[in-house]
Parts: sequence; structure tokens; C-alpha cells
Amino acid sequence: MNIQLDSDLLRSFVAIADLENFTRAAATLGRTQSSISMQMKRLEEHVGVRLFERGPRGVTLTRRGNELLVKARRIVDLLDETAASLSAPELEGRVRIGIPEEYGASILSRTLRDFGKAHSNVEIIVQHAWSAVQKAALERGDLDLAVVFEWESTPRGEVLMVDPTVWTTSEVHRMHEELPMPIALYESSSWCREFAIRSLEGSGRAYRVVYRSDTSGGLKLAVSSGLAIAPLSRSNIPPGCRELTAADGFGDIDASTVVMYRRKNATGKAVTAMAEAIREAFRRHTMVGGR
Repeated sequence: MNIQLDSDLLRSFVAIADLENFTRAAATLGRTQSSISMQMKRLEEHVGVRLFERGPRGVTLTRRGNELLVKARRIVDLLDETAASLSAPELEGRVRIGIPEEYGASILSRTLRDFGKAHSNVEIIVQHAWSAVQKAALERGDLDLAVVFEWESTPRGEVLMVDPTVWTTSEVHRMHEELPMPIALYESSSWCREFAIRSLEGSGRAYRVVYRSDTSGGLKLAVSSGLAIAPLSRSNIPPGCRELTAADGFGDIDASTVVMYRRKNATGKAVTAMAEAIREAFRRHTMVGGR
């Protein structure tokens, strides 16, 4: 059987598989939901198998859908890489970026990879650290760009996204129902004392600290494993976990804003191009609802 696969259909297929939702995929691709649905109907007719299982919360891939996804992603990535290499201006030099761990994988991993492939003569250096550390490094001239959390009402940098921090629990283990409630916190963080602990004490809930970590990845592990509840950025809640809302007796811990700062003397074209790539990554993430 001679199957003709359209790259546009594969691109839509990958978007739906990643977002597990036809509506979000349509928004990301700038199409209507009906046109995306028609595309997937055509793709399933071309390959002769069903690719999606539809449920009340969205869609999941069938076994054959998962098999196609591996190859479709390679094709789409190669097309994007080729287009970027043909259209990208010649850049060289070095870009030093500071980003929160929370967004290294969820938002910026593909952006950094694509930028590196499109601009092979640019050296990219990435630093993960607390926001205060990032801003100090920027002031010293050790970084060109810094993506940080801000709690000021009017940040001086460029606002990329508002991403409140919330208490998070495992949907299976439901540790928020235990008394005293086990919680996980960042190690040596004044933010935890000023915001996270204060939010619990304000609600009158009894709690005990059972776990500490220097990274958000460590806190995500504590929540997903059923060890404790933890404060996490809303966009960074792991699968199988959920935000504790007002219905559970909880509220937002803070109204943190994600802000990008640029070193005053960082005027190179490579830095400008990287700033635009980061800006676009957050714009896409916000457009599809942040999850």
C-alpha cells in the first residue's frame, strides 16, 4: 500500500498528541477545531487505523498512534530545523542565560535545542539557580539574559507570564487530608517562611515539614510519590497531581510573575535573537493554557 503522508497533517497530529486536546492544538496552530478534526480524519483514512481514543478529558493515543508519533515527531523536527537553518541570519558569539529550573524542561528545552541547531556558531551557556542568584549574576555581568520570578507589583523587566504558586497534592495519595498535614519545602528559602508557611498558618491548619529540597524537581517528587504536599508553580504541576483550591480550603500562595531581564550592555544580535526565542516560547505556552 502506497501511503502519502502530508507534513501538515503530521504537524497537527504531533500538536494534538502533545496537548492531548483538539481545541488547544487548534489554538497553537492558528486553526479552527473543526479543521483540525477534519485533518485527523483524513490522516486516519490515509494510514487505515485509528490514532486517537477520545474521552471526557481530551484524547489519548492508541498503540498505533504512539508508533506513528515517534516517526512524525522526527519528520516535523527535521522540517523545522531545515526551515530555521535556511531562514536564520548568520549569528555567532556566546549567550549566557539564567532560567528557573521549573521552565528548563517544560517551556524552554525545545526552544534552546532549536536555537542551537539553527545557530551552530553560537555558544549557549545555561545556569539554573534561585531568582536572587540570577539577578546578582546579571548585575555582575556574568549573564546576558535572566528569567526570574518577581513579586513586585510593577516589575522592571519584561513580563513573560503570570504563574502563581499553589499548594499541590497527589490525586491518588491525597496527603492534604492527613493531620498534621505533611509538607515539603525548599531548603534554606526565606520565600517559604514569608509566603508558603504564612499561607498555611493563616488557614489554621496543623502541619509538619517532612521533606526539603533545593529544587522544584525534588518537590515534584515529594508530591507525586505521596510523601507530602508542596508549593509549586501552577504551570509546573506534575501528572497525577492537582492544585489545592479554595474548595479544599487553600488559596494561592503568591502571585509571582515570570520576568525576563537583559544585561544593559548585552547588545549583540545573538542575545537579541535568544531573547525573542524565549519570549515566543512563553507566548506559545500561555496561549494553550499553560498545561
